[in-house]
Amino acid sequence: MTDSSLAFVFPGQGSQRTGMLQDAHARFACVRETFQQACDALGHDLWALVSGDDQEALNLTETTQPVLLTSSVALWRAWQAVDGPTPAMMAGHSLGEFSALTCAGSFAFDDAVRLVRLRGEAMQSAVPVGEGAMAAVLGVEDADIERVCGEVTAAGSGIVEAVNYNAPGQVVIAGERTALDSAVAALKEAGARRVVPLPVSAPFHTTLMTPAGDRLRDALAELPLQPPAIPVVHNVNAETASDPAVIRALLVKQISSPVRWTDCVRAIAASGVNRVAECGPGKVLGGLNRRIDRSLESWYLEAPADLEALHAALAA
Repeated sequence: MTDSSLAFVFPGQGSQRTGMLQDAHARFACVRETFQQACDALGHDLWALVSGDDQEALNLTETTQPVLLTSSVALWRAWQAVDGPTPAMMAGHSLGEFSALTCAGSFAFDDAVRLVRLRGEAMQSAVPVGEGAMAAVLGVEDADIERVCGEVTAAGSGIVEAVNYNAPGQVVIAGERTALDSAVAALKEAGARRVVPLPVSAPFHTTLMTPAGDRLRDALAELPLQPPAIPVVHNVNAETASDPAVIRALLVKQISSPVRWTDCVRAIAASGVNRVAECGPGKVLGGLNRRIDRSLESWYLEAPADLEALHAALAA
């Protein structure tokens, strides 16, 4: 049964932490089986990493991406195991778009977990460690951020671009470190309330990621991809797509294009949805979604009690 009031969203990098999903792993056989399936596909025990205490190892991009996808798919399967209704729509932030498409039936899980590991490796290798950086800019209009990034890039100090439109008044910029430093200084002069450097090792979603997109294109060409059984809103254009060829192209473009999360959430709200459940660890997207549209109820699906609470609310 589909619930027209409900959408699921899936987190991207930054939501991972050691110790996540412990209660769900203990409670649901499907969660344990999903992590075992990932281990069999990758030859690497992701659950040992999640349940350990090495946050630095968990934060490696080529590890983080399969861990988060596996976590989201495991919780989606747990939702199905408790007979939760099917959401009317899905979306995911950056990596989370792959989780959404997997849960919507476009990718086989084994293919998806291998694909996002390759994606992480390709993104990390596109720009040498230490040469790129990212920062969140708070309290500046989108147009002013775009103007400053354009001026810095045109001045020749390197590439810096707006890459994540996360919520009104919160945009992430990324690029070559020297150019990013220049943009940060200019944005502070322009009245930025706060600029927060992000603990990442590459300038994700910039045009510097184009070589990673080329590798992803080649990998996607080898994988079967089905039309999603649940509409998925894409980061690049905040629209849904059903043609596998179009979805492949959007996923390749996404890697070197801005994540338009504000537009994605507004598209979900415009569809008539009023409850948005974050299917994965953490509460990052819920916080952003409240800033985008306060009429949306935010729910979180990480612990068994979370699933039970949403299930009860929908039944009522």
